Amino acid sequence: MAYDTGGDPMRGLKWCRKTPAKVAQELRKAGIQVSASTVGRLLKKLLKFSLRVNHKKVESGNKNPPKPKERDRQFKYIGDLRESFARRGNPIISVDTKKKELIGNFRNGGQAWARESDPVYDHDFRSDARGQMIPFGIYDTWANRGFVCAGTSAETPAFAVDAIDCWWMNEGRKRYACSTELLILADCGGANGARSRVLKHRLQTRLCDVRGLTVTVCHYPPGASKWNPIEHRLFSEITKNWAGKPLRSLQTALNYIRTTKTTTGLRVCARLIEKHYQKGEKVSAEEMKALCLSRHKDLPNWNYTLSPSTS
Repeated sequence: MAYDTGGDPMRGLKWCRKTPAKVAQELRKAGIQVSASTVGRLLKKLLKFSLRVNHKKVESGNKNPPKPKERDRQFKYIGDLRESFARRGNPIISVDTKKKELIGNFRNGGQAWARESDPVYDHDFRSDARGQMIPFGIYDTWANRGFVCAGTSAETPAFAVDAIDCWWMNEGRKRYACSTELLILADCGGANGARSRVLKHRLQTRLCDVRGLTVTVCHYPPGASKWNPIEHRLFSEITKNWAGKPLRSLQTALNYIRTTKTTTGLRVCARLIEKHYQKGEKVSAEEMKALCLSRHKDLPNWNYTLSPSTS
């Protein structure tokens, strides 16, 4: 066991790469007759071993992670900005892309009340799927309303902006008829990433210039997406609503999204976007200069405002 044991020097946790059966086998070679179940019991009682899962606690993929003070400042800045928009009665939306879902007779996590288990494929092969659904969600923090645009093509900034525009034309402009400002809360990566030129260009040409909106975008720091309101106010409820139920068709998935509701008043609308989106769209430096983009003084890479063009 000496060379097969690892541990945390701060918390005193230990783990072993050998299973109880393999430990029992080694002990029997040394003349000690013991069963695997006894080994497991002794490991737990005497040596404080137990079954553990991996914990996602180590940030990766970011060569220059933000400093803790910067993260804290960003959270406070977002809070102050939300209060400012709320006082003026302007809309605040939280946006993100939910996990992509294979459409077909596939297992869906969770449990559902039924007389018998629902038989599904034993493997989740993409070749067996009828398609893929990419749910882009918009959560209205003021009205406690969700709006999900289900795409079938690719997760791109163009798709994200089309979904936000769809929300504005169907719900936003009716609910906030007197507002000309919009605050968007988003993650730092993906289709609505902080470094995406395409996102900024699309917001300018689609929402600002065409709809006459002044759009302020605040991105949560890298690794802090779980604090984005849409994650626990909308997406978690959708997941619970279709738990244990195979998404055999796009219509089935959309119906589960539309019927998602909570006792606190959440209601959700869903639309299907079948437009094809091409990956790899580029925006040049010259096109960026033409944008009416103003970066905020505090943490400008995460906070900026786009205004309607005067030309």
